[in-house]
Amino acid sequence: MRYLLVFVFAYASVSLQAQETLESLLKKHNTKSIPYMTVQELAMPKTNAIILDTRELDEYKVSHLKNAIHVGYSHFKIDSVLYNIQNKATPIVTYCSLGIRSETIAIHLKKAGYTHIKNLYGGIFEWKNNNLSVYNIQEKETDSIHTFSKVWSKWLKKGIKVYD
Repeated sequence: MRYLLVFVFAYASVSLQAQETLESLLKKHNTKSIPYMTVQELAMPKTNAIILDTRELDEYKVSHLKNAIHVGYSHFKIDSVLYNIQNKATPIVTYCSLGIRSETIAIHLKKAGYTHIKNLYGGIFEWKNNNLSVYNIQEKETDSIHTFSKVWSKWLKKGIKVYD
């Protein structure tokens, strides 16, 4: 009987993890100190925000949002943003694969005095899952998405998953 209970508990735990939603994942990893912007809002033609890609360079080269500026994560330098975006009231949207790393970078921007920062909810995965275009380093439209790792790739439902 005890073995049956252990099996049932283990199965239930795995099932619950498999059913994790994007919302619960972001709640677990983010503080929500930076407001989210949906992919639908960012895709609107009149959005005039500067888009910052906070993923690593190899991820950016495979795919990124149109006109996104790569700022990175591991080697992020606030000085480069301060130099290139001098008006701290400029609307800025940060993104990464899902919206976790981008919140960290957005917090650095907020601490540096930027006042209109949003974090893309669901990141480039949610962007692609909504059939929106991404571009490679040659600025050609692509279906390939760098998924950071196989663990995180489960969140990408559309497109070609690329790993290192």
